[in-house]
Amino acid sequence: MADTPTFEDYLTSKKIDANQMKAAEKTLFEGLKEQFEQMHPNNFTQQNLFIINPIRRKYQLIDEPKVTAKPKTAAKPKFKKPS
Repeated sequence: MADTPTFEDYLTSKKIDANQMKAAEKTLFEGLKEQFEQMHPNNFTQQNLFIINPIRRKYQLIDEPKVTAKPKTAAKPKFKKPS
């Protein structure tokens, strides 16, 4: 399967910081990675849902804040109504 995501990509899609998890719990990381590589991602999620949710809370992937510039709008001239 060429379109199967890597375990790290899978963790990212579940909003889990793979690097932080691997550094803190290498044995758990390697065990889950081995399981992931042997089954479809949906089956992996169903089988490990009660493990994934606590991991997500513990190793939360923090999105970088996106900096967007607000477009500058020209001030509209104020016209007086004729009397």
